Parts: sequence; C-alpha cells; structure tokens
Amino acid sequence: MLRHEPKPGKLVAGVVLVLTGVLYAGDAGGAWEIPWFVALPLVTGGLCLAGAVAFLTGRLRRRRTAGRTAAD
Repeated sequence: MLRHEPKPGKLVAGVVLVLTGVLYAGDAGGAWEIPWFVALPLVTGGLCLAGAVAFLTGRLRRRRTAGRTAAD
C-alpha cells in the first residue's frame, strides 16, 4: 500500500464543511431551525483554522527535515 503524507489542515476543513452540511440537512429535514447566516462564520472560521493548522504542520515538517543530516 502506498503511503502518503497526512494533511491535518485538509482534515479540519473537511470536518467543518461536513458539519455545516449536516446542520443544513437537519434544517431542511425539519429537525431544527438554523438561520441562513450561520454558514458564513462557520465556514470562514473553519477555513481559517484549517489554514493555521496547515501552516503549523508545514513549519513543523520543515523544522524536522532541516535537523536531519545526510547520515540519517
């Protein structure tokens, strides 16, 4: 099986967008009432959080690979 780099920023973005979809699906199904404007701060905040996570992950990976030598 091929291995790939985990990308936690994409995971956070996906979770937030799925959560937004579930909230509005529940609203459409009549389970609860969600105002139309709730999606804007939820998606914007989630994407900002995902960007911060991706930035930190990139910095940590760069630091980890910079500390290795050719002998490792």
